[in-house]
Amino acid sequence: MTDYLGDVEGLLRELQVGQILTLVERLAEGYRHDQQIFAFGNGGSAATATHFMEDLAKCIDYGPSRRRFRAISLCANVPLITAWANDTAYDNIFAEQLRNLVRAGDVVIGISGSGNSPNVVNAIRLANELGAHTVGLTGFDGGALRSVAREAIVVPCHNMQQVEDVHLVICHLVFCVLRDRDPEAA
Repeated sequence: MTDYLGDVEGLLRELQVGQILTLVERLAEGYRHDQQIFAFGNGGSAATATHFMEDLAKCIDYGPSRRRFRAISLCANVPLITAWANDTAYDNIFAEQLRNLVRAGDVVIGISGSGNSPNVVNAIRLANELGAHTVGLTGFDGGALRSVAREAIVVPCHNMQQVEDVHLVICHLVFCVLRDRDPEAA
């Protein structure tokens, strides 16, 4: 247990704060321009994506006369996910949702521990084609997601659980900065 905690602590210390601040600014810019924010992933990354979007959509409230972040997890609509998986392929479950929803300038965040989840990579590729700002949150060596996303934050670790832990900490850091500052003032 002590080794695990020490490993995670080391990974947190290695985080590139500038990359995290770039994500903060990307989301603040999206808020200022009333853009939509999408996030998605598989397994634990799906849970992180959904948790992050919930934090942005519900827990940031700049006052009764101000709008909130327009943030949606593409992992939450199980009937739509299973319809796309059944009728086409699992590799399409996020891209096909984005095809209906994303607009140029929206922020699209793909989360994949390995960086090689085909459905995440496919969705980021499509989002790029449609003019969205794309961000990859990944681990290991970054995988394909590192080069496909316009911006990538890579946790350089081959332990999936530790990568997922650090991804959630990154999401909470971003949330806390956005919660505590007014994006309109940025």
